[in-house]
Amino acid sequence: MTSQVTVIIPCKNERMNLRPCVESVQSFADEILVADSGSTDGSLDIARELGCRIVEREYIHSGNFKNWAIPQARHPWVLILDADERVSPELATEIRERLDDARGLDGFWVLRNNYLLGHRVRRGGWGQDKLLRLFRREHGRYVGDTDHAEVVVDTGRVGTLRGRLEHYTSWTYEQALRKIERYTTWQAGVWFAQGRKPSLAKLVLNFPLRFLRSYLLHCGFLDGVIGFQVAMLTAYYSYLKQVRLWELHHAIRQPDPELPRDPAESDRVTRDASGAPLRRAG
Repeated sequence: MTSQVTVIIPCKNERMNLRPCVESVQSFADEILVADSGSTDGSLDIARELGCRIVEREYIHSGNFKNWAIPQARHPWVLILDADERVSPELATEIRERLDDARGLDGFWVLRNNYLLGHRVRRGGWGQDKLLRLFRREHGRYVGDTDHAEVVVDTGRVGTLRGRLEHYTSWTYEQALRKIERYTTWQAGVWFAQGRKPSLAKLVLNFPLRFLRSYLLHCGFLDGVIGFQVAMLTAYYSYLKQVRLWELHHAIRQPDPELPRDPAESDRVTRDASGAPLRRAG
């Protein structure tokens, strides 16, 4: 009997991505489950038009949200697919073939091609992307409390697929910087809650070292201008996590002049040398 698979697509305001994402899996998916967290841009209308089942809940972070969605899949195999990803035709064919004979395996690693501003990124640390995305529903869960949580298959019995996902991470710098803003804010908050301390050395060194690793060590320069941009964004991402951690520990909060003043302050009286009241302070 052919194993059946549910494709889970987390979604919030993905009107520009959802249709090509869904269409890339229709040839092999037995169910397409769109897990939505408050779309207001017509994404859910597209999902309904394409025959997807929809579940909805508040988003906390990626791992938490996906772990909520996984048990709601109707079929024994689950493929997690972000809306900005596409399953290549080669991968779609391979998934169906491997699930027809997946004895002894409970999950599969999937290779991924990454794109920035529509350009394929082959180096700089972005060209060696591998994720565990296809797994048996009862054996796979995300571990980690950030937007970069990863799937762990509890049995450890996993294989690797040859076909690739196509990941269109950001079509504009507005999208790229919005993602960096969200990811770095969350990560700094996690570190702060864990008691991690900022350091001047990391504030000073993380940016140049991350840039050099991406651009030189990982040969980002061979990707031309897009490789330089990837290296800069990688370095900026690393720096921003550190500076946000420093902010949580040391930033002085701006006072709100519109809040009511402390009653004790408003009742305080300023007096002259003889003790006579001059004016009411505040």
